[in-house]
Amino acid sequence: MDMWSFFSTCLVSLWLHRLYVYSAVAFGVSIWIVIQFSTSKPQEKVTEHGEKPTGNPASSEGIEDKVVNGCATLQRKEVYVAGVKIFYGSQTGTAKRFARALAEAVISLNVPVEVISMGDCDPDDCLLEEVGRNIDRWLWMLSASRIMTRAEGDCNVAQSEHGSIEADFEAWKAKFLSRLQALCRGEKKPCGGKCKKGKCKSPGKQSRESSDHEHGVSEYANTEAEELFESSSEEEADAEEAGGSSSVLDVEDLGKIMRHVKEAKRERELEEGGVGMRLTQENAGRKEEGGKREMITPALREALTKQGYKLIGSHSGVKLCRWTKSMLRGRGGCYKHTFYGIESHRCMEATPSLACANKCVFCWRHHTNPVGTEWQWKMDQPEMILQEAIESHQNMIKQFKGVSGVQAARFEEAMTAKHCALSLVGEPIMYPEINRFVRLLHQHSISTFLVTNAQFPDEIRNLEPVTQLYVSVDASTKESLKRIDRPLFKDFWQRFLDSLKALSEKQQRTVYRLTLVKAWNVDELKAYADLISLGKPDFIEVKGVTYCGKSSASNLTMANVPWHEEVVHFVQELANLIPDYEIACEHEHSNCLLIAHKKFKINGEWCTWIDYDRFQELVRAQEQSGGSQTFTAADYAARTPHWALFGSRERGFDPLDVRHQRKNKARDISGC
Repeated sequence: MDMWSFFSTCLVSLWLHRLYVYSAVAFGVSIWIVIQFSTSKPQEKVTEHGEKPTGNPASSEGIEDKVVNGCATLQRKEVYVAGVKIFYGSQTGTAKRFARALAEAVISLNVPVEVISMGDCDPDDCLLEEVGRNIDRWLWMLSASRIMTRAEGDCNVAQSEHGSIEADFEAWKAKFLSRLQALCRGEKKPCGGKCKKGKCKSPGKQSRESSDHEHGVSEYANTEAEELFESSSEEEADAEEAGGSSSVLDVEDLGKIMRHVKEAKRERELEEGGVGMRLTQENAGRKEEGGKREMITPALREALTKQGYKLIGSHSGVKLCRWTKSMLRGRGGCYKHTFYGIESHRCMEATPSLACANKCVFCWRHHTNPVGTEWQWKMDQPEMILQEAIESHQNMIKQFKGVSGVQAARFEEAMTAKHCALSLVGEPIMYPEINRFVRLLHQHSISTFLVTNAQFPDEIRNLEPVTQLYVSVDASTKESLKRIDRPLFKDFWQRFLDSLKALSEKQQRTVYRLTLVKAWNVDELKAYADLISLGKPDFIEVKGVTYCGKSSASNLTMANVPWHEEVVHFVQELANLIPDYEIACEHEHSNCLLIAHKKFKINGEWCTWIDYDRFQELVRAQEQSGGSQTFTAADYAARTPHWALFGSRERGFDPLDVRHQRKNKARDISGC
């Protein structure tokens, strides 16, 4: 009780004098705050380039940065950085890796940072609200292959919404970036390699090379990160001539700098006596093999292998078509089965050249293959390519042995390839020994369906007879062809027209292949009709574009895929403009129709199918006669069954097979 009385007395005393207690506590807190402020270090400042300032801060305060041709001088202004946003546009991941590395460096400076893919950012949806936030540094990192392309034969900035990236940046600056300080980081070497004598060659590793300087596109998108800064004294001199030694360029000055580099190259080539002219394929074929590189780099090999390719040698490949798998199970064949009578389970999809001269917006390979305008790689022999292609194809077929639904009879037939679709990827006709390769296929009794993008007219003229020769006609005007196919040649339109003229000289079966892309090339009917009168093809395949998923290389969506009824309507209108042709066949499953020349309608019946045995006899007879005994497309035509005709109840589906509807499965978009 005495102890309780003592504590109660103390508590009462504190309560009565609580005002003095509160005052003492407040005074103590104030003293602590003053001490903390007086002993804490001043906030560290960071320059615009992420470096800590040196020397006397007062002496550098108020000094403005000077920029010459997009390159900052050594004079820098001290600024406080509230936050950083890094936007990257990457095709193969190089810019993405550098963006993340830069973000880690910024984080080490205790500055908030965010890394954003430009493909996931719609400026009209998000940038306006982002501008008002506490972010005052935005950086843009673009790989050279993303910002550079050949336009009218010069190293110009890629076409985009406002006509060019320069125009885009101007529009963005006015609309979104007027209150921000933004930096665009591009690759130092516009062509990705050392341009000498008209050719782009890297001084270092062979996996880092580029295509012709005239189009300024990195031939290999699979650039190794550590090779990005490889350069030569010649390149550095060009950069200095263009206006500065720094590799940081303002995108607004990019076009001007590229023109300076181009002019410097041309002057040097003139001094050397014009030795910068492009080598022809014939000269390239005579060039010493030891001085050439392989087309398939390790990075490219890894990317294509993941996509299911079986790579052959240094520039060829084979892949199992989804229609081969489908027909093995008795679930129907591809449109070539409907239109021309091929056996899809016995068709080998291959290519002797993975390289291409176009970068089409609808390419289902997402541009993982290299690009180029001529053959400049090591060359494998056609005998080796064919042997390994057949072996790889058979090994892929063997994997279906015992698989549920696979028909035993068709499995046995599939082990012997009867058809070869030279349409896997790239430009097969670029292969210098394409004629020998075709002859070898015919000697193995394998039919040949060769597809070209109409950029090699001389090769088309020199091509020996194939079962069926395709030319992709993806647009009917120069502007739309440039926008859709994105060709690398500066004279792409003349090459396109010359290729169609060369096609008209062929005696064997020829085909135009039209790929309809809604809102891109479906309103040019009269122009298409003019092109048909120029090339006089035997057949015209019209197919709706296949959506191949989201890709950094293309901005197509499902909205660009036409419905089958829309394709039918287009074909009907086109047929009305070409009186010598009629709609012959339909394959609804592939969203594809066939327009055929009336000469294949014999006695009121369509004969679009192919007598493959007869074709092999004709080819052997021509070869044995030394080319004196020729033949035409009509010599190996066969009657088309009723179920393949346009307007039939089957809509092009073989009644011997059973239609299979997939449920809750990812769509397989592979196949020709």
